[in-house]
Amino acid sequence: MMKNLKDAFFSTAMTAILAVPIFGLTLTRQGINTVVETNYAFVVWGCLAVFLFQMIVRPLLARNKTVSRIKLPEWPTLSQKKINLILFFVVAIAAIWPFFSNRVSVDIATLVLIYIMLGLGLNIVVGFAGLLDLGFVGFYAVGAYTYALLFHWAGWGFWEALPLAGAAAALFGFLLGFPVLRLRGDYLAIVTLGFGEIIRLLLINLNQWTGGPDGISGIPKPSVFGYTMARRAPEGEQTFHQLMGWKFDNMDVVIYLYLMALALAVITLLLSNRLVRMPIGRAWEALREDEIACRSLGLNPTKVKLSAFTLGAMCAGFGGAFFAARQGLVNPESFTFIESALILAIVVLGGMGSQVGVIFAAILLTVLPELARQFAEYRMLIFGLVMVLMMMWRPQGLLPVKRPHVEISS
Repeated sequence: MMKNLKDAFFSTAMTAILAVPIFGLTLTRQGINTVVETNYAFVVWGCLAVFLFQMIVRPLLARNKTVSRIKLPEWPTLSQKKINLILFFVVAIAAIWPFFSNRVSVDIATLVLIYIMLGLGLNIVVGFAGLLDLGFVGFYAVGAYTYALLFHWAGWGFWEALPLAGAAAALFGFLLGFPVLRLRGDYLAIVTLGFGEIIRLLLINLNQWTGGPDGISGIPKPSVFGYTMARRAPEGEQTFHQLMGWKFDNMDVVIYLYLMALALAVITLLLSNRLVRMPIGRAWEALREDEIACRSLGLNPTKVKLSAFTLGAMCAGFGGAFFAARQGLVNPESFTFIESALILAIVVLGGMGSQVGVIFAAILLTVLPELARQFAEYRMLIFGLVMVLMMMWRPQGLLPVKRPHVEISS
């Protein structure tokens, strides 16, 4: 009893310490002054709930041993052929859906597809090769700024700059691979985190080329076979709507960007699905399971790591170029660490190495915050709570990949 009381008081005190600055104190503007307003009611109720849980519910759960043996339901195991068939129908429906939806929904869906591209790219590094990368947003920024700079300084269009954006990000991924060849675990994560911050700070300080904190604006949308998808075309050119004899509608541009994002996401999925079945994919899995065993099989861990960083960065570069085209502007504030954390959360939540899981998690983590905009102040708090609960109840992810295994019968 005394132990439960001590644990309850300790948990309640920790809850109060964490909750008071977030929920109990609010900064409000009154003219030119900033006033701190207090509202401890929510904090008190929260502390009371924690105290009662520790005193009553937790001892009951500890006594009831059957609770600890409860297993979460397993997802049905599907063959690769069935998964491919389901994905085909999903893509077909996704291609038709925007023509019967509104602009806000299509915009959110386009953002989901960008995160799917990024999640599949990071899944190569983290899920397949087992290399913890906290600076993946740096490659995303390289792809976006490559297109922005090529347009701003050389007048290149989207389709001309897209391959170079992927190549530039892949080059940075290749260069990052060298310093981290001998690093593992936490040390690897710290170096990649530093890389992402270095890229962001360079974009801020090289203001004579990148525009500094203001970034680069006026980036054009992708054309359709050389015809501008806009209300007016440059002098001497023709818009796509004039070519087709259609009346211009802003919704057409939104749908076009969505379909382009869908095509890029499908290509990224097919590429990663193909790579994991090739010898390089088997080498990534061997590296993830045991680097020493990987070396003993005659594989070169240096080449395996470099290939994972390079190909994952290339996917991020393509996503970054499309992001710049969709937004029409880029600035360093779009590529902060929180973006890397969100992309990593997508991979972990979906199930590391699971492509279908990454897609599902990207939809979940992008759509739910948009639906809960009235709770914008607590969005990151709810996000963290969900991730903690996931690590407790389903650490393998929502849709974990099935590992091939062999059992020896006695």
